[in-house]
Amino acid sequence: MTARHPPRPLVITRPEPDNQLWAAQLQALGHRTLSLPLMEIAPSTHPEALAALTQALAHWPCYRALMFVSANAVRYFFQHPLVQAAGIVPEALALRCWSPGPGTSKALLAAGVAPELIDAPAADAAQFESETLWQQVAQQVQQGDRVLIVRGAEPGGGAQPAQGTGRAWLAQQLALHQAQAVFAPVYERCPPLATPAWLEQLQACLAQPALWLFSSSECVQNLRLLIRNTPWDPAQGGPWQTHLALATHPRIAQQARALNFAQVLESRPALSDLHRCIQSLP
Repeated sequence: MTARHPPRPLVITRPEPDNQLWAAQLQALGHRTLSLPLMEIAPSTHPEALAALTQALAHWPCYRALMFVSANAVRYFFQHPLVQAAGIVPEALALRCWSPGPGTSKALLAAGVAPELIDAPAADAAQFESETLWQQVAQQVQQGDRVLIVRGAEPGGGAQPAQGTGRAWLAQQLALHQAQAVFAPVYERCPPLATPAWLEQLQACLAQPALWLFSSSECVQNLRLLIRNTPWDPAQGGPWQTHLALATHPRIAQQARALNFAQVLESRPALSDLHRCIQSLP
């Protein structure tokens, strides 16, 4: 089923290459999209991150499972020179691979991981996150186990997880089961630079009322940072009350409300659910 001609374009805020992927999928359903990546992803080269990964790999393959926090975690882990030097090949993995959602599962399959090794939330889960993943994998964990959590790091390194995130929650559950989470940061996330080209993209997205799709709290926070003390700052009025936001998690929706959107909607992150939510708009 194709979409009715929507009155608002959809602003895709995901980092590349996922931005183009989401845009192509939504365009195939009849939606008009605009691109404004609000996060940049790059390999983590900070000495602290490299040391953490080196130490994590020293225990290979004595892990109960590998948990990948995102599709980027999959891509940057298997492409990492240290991982390749250790002879770790996705097609030859014998460890369970934990995935928080369909995007990460697809990345694991594309990398060559056998489908029978992938554990993920049920397809009808209310959310794709660590909490729903844990429901599927908790029975695997035994006392003394180690689980390698492959994740991103803040610019400048940092080997420990940020508090309040799904990966920190998962580490707590493992500890309660007398198991250990080991963190392997393989990529960095940072806001995009407010270059003239990026500002031109922003102005194009704000030129008419649009529906902004947010699948990351960090992307919302980056947008707030980039427009601070500009004519687009909601503290100075800004244009946001003519725009809508669609968030894929309640925590993301909470962040988006601070931008004074006319309305903030919530949807599961599955493409079919996003499509139905967009279709329901007048």
